[in-house]
Amino acid sequence: MRIRRAGAGALLLECDDGAQVEAWRAELWRQRDAGRLAVTEIVPAARTVLLDGLADPAATAALIAGWPPPPAATGPTGPLVEIPTRYDGPDLAAVAGHWGIPPADAVRRLVDTEFQVAFAGFAPGFAYLRGLPEGCEVPRLPTPRAAVPAGSVALAGPYAGIYPTASPGGWQLVGHTDATLFDVHREPPALLVPGTRVRLVAR
Repeated sequence: MRIRRAGAGALLLECDDGAQVEAWRAELWRQRDAGRLAVTEIVPAARTVLLDGLADPAATAALIAGWPPPPAATGPTGPLVEIPTRYDGPDLAAVAGHWGIPPADAVRRLVDTEFQVAFAGFAPGFAYLRGLPEGCEVPRLPTPRAAVPAGSVALAGPYAGIYPTASPGGWQLVGHTDATLFDVHREPPALLVPGTRVRLVAR
């Protein structure tokens, strides 16, 4: 892990992979909750963790550099959210073909996978879910759709995700859910926050 300055009041932790990002994300949240880290935002991404709102970034960098590297989690440890999913997406057959299995087996693979929210982005409430088995990366569509319905359950690269609102998108659509992914009147507004375990349960 490498620590870099990012503007006047922020640090960027550059990690080797998603597992290291999750280990540092969890450790930084623990330190913040224990009152040992004064920070406004801790924002994980694919290979980085941003710490924003630091009064003294240099002092915080020295503090973090003195901590032992957090151990990689042996498995997801956050709270579990089950998302009722209808596996009727227009790209389900294409995904199954890419995996070399029948559509019913592709559904079973997704249902049996315990995902974890790696980071959020793209749109409020959109969570990038890691956990697909090795070798199950899925290519994006060659031409994005102009409109993807809200609640669409989709795959792209090594991630699964759920579109919280209708929007353009190039992910492969395998199903749909009626779950509300983002609600400004809920605390927190996003249903799926980093570290959350997720099951895409067939309904």
